[in-house]
Amino acid sequence: MKAEIHPDYREVLFVDVSCDFKFITRSTIQTRETATHEGKEYPLVKIEVSAESHPFYTGQHKIVDTAGRVEKFRQKFGKVGSKTAVAAG
Repeated sequence: MKAEIHPDYREVLFVDVSCDFKFITRSTIQTRETATHEGKEYPLVKIEVSAESHPFYTGQHKIVDTAGRVEKFRQKFGKVGSKTAVAAG
């Protein structure tokens, strides 16, 4: 392999911020933050959904709305387009 043309492939700490689940895997992702896990410092990547919090894997329905998309949808379409709003109302 040619030297200095490949990205740095290293261990990275991923943190699911919705349930504070942490896991370490190898990645080339570039990060600005670092965190200490089990006495070792790793580059840190914060994620919103992982296998620990995803409804498909947990079997629990949960609305993850980080940018107000659900509320924007409900304002735009009202009760006509949202099954959740109809079921609740």
